[in-house]
Amino acid sequence: MGRRAVPGRTAPERRRRGTRRSAAAAMLAVFLAAAAATLGAGVASAHSAIIEMSPPDGSAVDAGPDRVTLTFNEAISPDYANLTVVGPDGNLWSRSEPTVSGNTISVPVGALGPAGTYTVAVKVTSADGHVVGYTRSFELTQPGDGTPGPKADASDTDEGSDSGGGVQWWWFVIPAVVLFGGGLWFALRSPGDDD
Repeated sequence: MGRRAVPGRTAPERRRRGTRRSAAAAMLAVFLAAAAATLGAGVASAHSAIIEMSPPDGSAVDAGPDRVTLTFNEAISPDYANLTVVGPDGNLWSRSEPTVSGNTISVPVGALGPAGTYTVAVKVTSADGHVVGYTRSFELTQPGDGTPGPKADASDTDEGSDSGGGVQWWWFVIPAVVLFGGGLWFALRSPGDDD
């Protein structure tokens, strides 16, 4: 069975329609390849990530460490860095401003107080300029005789677990998909489709 000719369409019109469909298929292939590369690059160019913590994340300690130190997979900016340790009593147990050296950030701690979970919250600027925040924790098994700092406010512990700052990549992908879909529809439709 051959293709049925559409009344009112000449052979050149049918060829143009076939050419438009071929062009649309090529556009779709290019778009899908670009989308795959973009998504792959998003994973590859992830922001700074914690690769080590002292004391280790989730560990149990029987006395407060002298310092809490986080090591990242790349150098971090000293321009904006925040690191706090908040105890189970809701008080700050970090003792001063954090220091940044290359890919590490640390803060003095010393003697702790009540036994329980101590939350380590960090916010740093990645090498690419994006601010990222993480929370980690360790457990104090024996109560200490340290003196607590002031009550922590919400910003001292709300960094979120492995949250990234900045504009998310999908804010660009969704409009691109919508625009591409509209362009593909326009390319595939023929002048006679509106009749």
